[in-house]
Amino acid sequence: MAGHATKQIDAKTLWGGKMSPFSTSYGKLMMWFFLVSDALTFGGLLVAYGFTRHATDQAWPIGEETFNSLPFLGHGYPLIYVALMTFILIVSSVTMVLAVEAGHRMDRRGVTKWMIATIIGGFFFVGSQAWEWYHFIHGSEFGKVELADGSQAIVKGHFGEIENFKVIEAGHHHKKDDVIKAGSHGMTQADLMHEYQHAAAEGHILFNEETGKSTITLHDGSKAEISKKPNEHLELIVKKKGKKYAVNKKINGAEAEKMYEQVIGSGEKNRVIYGANLQQNEYGPQQYAQFFFFITGFHGFHVFSGVIINILILLMVLKGTIHRRGHYEMVEKTGLYWHFVDLVWVFVFTFFYLI
Repeated sequence: MAGHATKQIDAKTLWGGKMSPFSTSYGKLMMWFFLVSDALTFGGLLVAYGFTRHATDQAWPIGEETFNSLPFLGHGYPLIYVALMTFILIVSSVTMVLAVEAGHRMDRRGVTKWMIATIIGGFFFVGSQAWEWYHFIHGSEFGKVELADGSQAIVKGHFGEIENFKVIEAGHHHKKDDVIKAGSHGMTQADLMHEYQHAAAEGHILFNEETGKSTITLHDGSKAEISKKPNEHLELIVKKKGKKYAVNKKINGAEAEKMYEQVIGSGEKNRVIYGANLQQNEYGPQQYAQFFFFITGFHGFHVFSGVIINILILLMVLKGTIHRRGHYEMVEKTGLYWHFVDLVWVFVFTFFYLI
């Protein structure tokens, strides 16, 4: 049986700087070096996240409780949009493979088509991540509340629509007896909600037991009675233990509604927290928000950079610059980067949303 002949390459050719011992171009080798170093960076961040989560004595946020919104449809769709983002990113990795394959065949039109599809998928993911950040920062309609025993609980249920604010004491902008509602005074339903949440967080809502009504101090200093539909199906889930309630204790029904209204109408500052930033976090321990912003933001920067690189390479393909070189290795190198970004997201998705 005839053996395969082995091509002998002299040492000068191997180590002369033109080609590596593995017959890999300098550019591809440097891309692999970069990806290995970047993988170590993401690995270190995820290990630190796991260690912090293991060390905390508070209940860690659950993905389906935190990320349960869909654009235009509101809440009640746990992880659906995140799953869609992930699917689109994985599909964009497939289109990148097809672009590289077309490049091997010197099919300029095929490379153009599949790179455009990859760029569209990348833009969709970056835009979706920005939307997720927006909702994460602004929080839910209910917020996280501090109960009388010092425990902290997130709130689930249907938030009653704010109908109007009737001014009972004039301020800088609003006069007595003004009725502020969506469509009047330049206000939208979102503006009413923002006023309500800001006042609740600052302790500017008071419940009057004699009248059974709540009053709010608006941003201009005016005071108004709140007309609001009742909340429905409320459930309090304790995330930080207090003197009475343990972590993961669930309070339902009329008791939950009464406790929530007592907190909202207590007039005490910081008993309600909406959303997350680097100082406070509605969803759980503060470290969770800090890691979320840093790791998903770092990954989002990688995706955005990859989209920009893909656009630059696409312009070179359209001009015929790469085709005239006789190979599409540049497309293959950016493809390696894009696949890496997709692979990292699988781990980020698992750590933050599924576990």
